[in-house]
Amino acid sequence: MRITLLLLSVFTALMPALVEAQPVVTAEDYTRAESFLSGQTDSLVSGVMTSPAWLTSDRLVYQNRIPEGREFVMADPEEGVRARAFDHANMAAALSAAVNTDYSAFNLPAQARFSDDGASITFGHQERQYTCIIETYACHEVARLDAQNLRNAVVAPDGQRAAFIREHNLWMRDLTSGRETQLTTDGIEHYGYATNNAGWVRRDQPVVLWSPDSEKIATFQHDGRFVGEMYLVSTQVGHSELEAWKYPLPGDEHIFMMRRVVIHVDEARVVDLLVPPDPHRSTISDHVASRNGQWLDVEWSDDSSLLAFVSSSRNHKEARLKLADPETGEVRNVLTETVETFFESGRGRINWHALPETNEAIWFSQRDNWGHLYLYDLETGDLKHQITTGDWTVLQLLRIDKANRTLYFMGAGREPGDPYFHYLYRIGMDGTNLELLTPEPAHHTITLSVTGAYFVDNYSTPTVPATTILRTAAGEHLLTVEEMDISRLEEAGWQPPFPFTVKARDNVTDLYGLMYQPTNLNTAGSYPVVNYLYPGPQTGSVGSRSFRPSRSDKQALAELGFIVVEVDAMGSPGRSKSFHDTYYGNMGDNGLPDQIAMIKELARRHAWMDLERVGIWGHSGGGYASTDAILRYPDFYKVAVSGAGNHDNRNYEDDWGEKWQGLLETNPDGTTNYDNQANQLLAENLTGKLLLGHGTMDSNVPPSNTLLLVDALIAANKDFDLVMFPNRRHGFGREPYWLRRRWDYFVRHLLGAEPPKGYKLGTVAGR
Repeated sequence: MRITLLLLSVFTALMPALVEAQPVVTAEDYTRAESFLSGQTDSLVSGVMTSPAWLTSDRLVYQNRIPEGREFVMADPEEGVRARAFDHANMAAALSAAVNTDYSAFNLPAQARFSDDGASITFGHQERQYTCIIETYACHEVARLDAQNLRNAVVAPDGQRAAFIREHNLWMRDLTSGRETQLTTDGIEHYGYATNNAGWVRRDQPVVLWSPDSEKIATFQHDGRFVGEMYLVSTQVGHSELEAWKYPLPGDEHIFMMRRVVIHVDEARVVDLLVPPDPHRSTISDHVASRNGQWLDVEWSDDSSLLAFVSSSRNHKEARLKLADPETGEVRNVLTETVETFFESGRGRINWHALPETNEAIWFSQRDNWGHLYLYDLETGDLKHQITTGDWTVLQLLRIDKANRTLYFMGAGREPGDPYFHYLYRIGMDGTNLELLTPEPAHHTITLSVTGAYFVDNYSTPTVPATTILRTAAGEHLLTVEEMDISRLEEAGWQPPFPFTVKARDNVTDLYGLMYQPTNLNTAGSYPVVNYLYPGPQTGSVGSRSFRPSRSDKQALAELGFIVVEVDAMGSPGRSKSFHDTYYGNMGDNGLPDQIAMIKELARRHAWMDLERVGIWGHSGGGYASTDAILRYPDFYKVAVSGAGNHDNRNYEDDWGEKWQGLLETNPDGTTNYDNQANQLLAENLTGKLLLGHGTMDSNVPPSNTLLLVDALIAANKDFDLVMFPNRRHGFGREPYWLRRRWDYFVRHLLGAEPPKGYKLGTVAGR
């Protein structure tokens, strides 16, 4: 009895300490974490340039964030002056009167565009546009197009005509008279002209390329007649609505094909290019159009007499540069490049160019394991010489100065330090006189002037705020136009992420990442680790190395008591070809061996990182990879949160899987070369906590991707959590509810604390 009482007394004495050791996360903690989201941090930073644009007079116009709101600025490099582009109070009064809405001086609409000569500015207001003359401050509504909004039209270079789609055919509108002309007549459903449909994305804007003389349009007839369909069902009271559209998958016999044509607009004459239809492919994207709608891998000669294009094979292993005669449709092959994995012509920008005036072509290749520029004879297809060389990569060719035979391009990996910092260079087309034009050790974002005589250089790092300067084409510093001010951000308790370098899985290759620590870090404590990732292969986890006050909710999550880490693993782009090829044909790799190696190395450096409590999250490809992580490495990852994951790429659009995994092959025993990437085949491995989320109307990654996995988890008798977002598309990852559920999940299952019940986050501006 005395022993029992003694033990009870000891236990009672220890109770306060045990209670104190239990983590407590309150609503106040969530509120503090929320203060680190971009919706609250962005407004604390001023001197932030946005929407830079050069006028034809080589003056720069842009928007700048100031403590009062937003100002419009004009900078003149010739005069070396920077000033507000107009009197903001007068402009606000004029616009307010025109739209019958109160605008103040520094809350003018962000949707704004200066005219090419800078004499006027057009503002967007409630889906209407108003042009204001800067000299007189007179504002008037821009005439609206009745049948077709200009947002879904492509305007010719001369600004007089615009092309648009109507009932599967291409039409043209005279923007002065409003007269409309039908340019094609044989377009039908699923075989229409200029159709902007890649399966995973659909837009109404036509995919066309006007000739420089505004007399011809290069486009295609988009053949999806035999392509399989995808289906989504709405959630509502009463009968659901069925959404059906063409969506090809890896291994399908029929995918989107393109019949290339040139249309002579004044005659409404269609010239077929005399080549077989091409698969719906480009050299830099899984769509033939860029995000701004520009048709990729197609360009006109300066005199509009020739059309150059690159034809890519379905598996992306072969790219052929071709020249077409727009009058006859005759096509000849200039050169062909074949690779073992996948061919790309640059990073986010097409780097090849035909130069018929000198009978040359600039070509981009990674044949020596690095991305470089090559000069070819346009007539014979023979290589003349390699222009750039070395263990570094050309990213984007920005300008060709034909008169001086000089190239301006962005590159990475040549300068010491972070190989993901981008720099501007110039070089002679003969491969001589390579010059670094942006010497500051930082990430540079460049916008060239219309004439190429100047450029604006915005440079920063994840830890150093941006400086924006004007330079001559030779790199000479002319004028500092903005210096980012983060003093109010720092006063609010903000801290930057911590850059780090670790070794990859091979213990040789350096990897570069960012760590987010609680601002009240206790180095004597122990913190669970949360791994954010986006595996690519078309991009990496960290994203831009430019300064940002918030990077999604990574610092916010750290404030709740976590160490958050991200790294660009092997298999992501921007470095060598072999680095990017690391897991070609084995997408189930997802760079996870490097993620694990990174966390283990950091834990050896920092005793406060707890390797027994590691979680992971991501969205889309990151949703796929985070689930893959907890299934493939259950002893390492204990908690995973997965949003909108493409869990089996046989259920995702054809171009994606066939580029990174290869064409689907089925073995005699029924297994395939895609089995190594299918999460549902690993369902038996689940031992940790898994939260899945998906939008029921996700037309990018259809919800069947997650439901396949759910079915397998049920069959394996595994416990998991699932949130379906009715009527949501792919972007629900920024919704406050999902973000709060993710925070709750990590707090409960990694931190071992109970989150505040039903905490309601405000509007999330996640980036």
